[in-house]
Amino acid sequence: MALKPTVYKFKISLSDLNRSHFDALNLTVAKHPSENDERMMVRLLAYCINAQERLQFGAGLSDSDEPAISVTTLDEQIALWIDVGEPAVDRIKKAARKGRQVKVYSFNTKSDVWWEQGIMQFGQLAADFYRFDWSEIQAFSAMLERTMDFSVTISGNSAYIATAKGECEVHWEILQEHH
Repeated sequence: MALKPTVYKFKISLSDLNRSHFDALNLTVAKHPSENDERMMVRLLAYCINAQERLQFGAGLSDSDEPAISVTTLDEQIALWIDVGEPAVDRIKKAARKGRQVKVYSFNTKSDVWWEQGIMQFGQLAADFYRFDWSEIQAFSAMLERTMDFSVTISGNSAYIATAKGECEVHWEILQEHH
């Protein structure tokens, strides 16, 4: 019998000071059985950083041909393709062919090795790359509850997160921005 995803419900008061975007998000997120808490929280944070109309979570780990998060236009074009983790160069190439804008948020302990090994090829791709601080992602994940009501304030390259269990700040580094 296949394992079923675990469903989480998040109420987020979002204040993105960089874009003057303020929103009250009610998100239901399915965590794939093979997905760890940190990856799910990175998906959640990437969603907040890119919050906009028509933004949606993809099928996640259950469909490797889909982005983790995307914006699809009314005519079914992918306006924004977001991946989390350390995707292969070929996956990012494919995403750049399918999506108008591609963003990758890496986050784990192997992120620096992944970036160094792929930097020459990544540099040739029409994609933006960011890296979250791993220990800060772990601190954010430690606050995870099945139902959460919290706030996220984004300013510069950091997100300040306040939950019932505590507060933390998650920074990210810009590895490459394609213009």
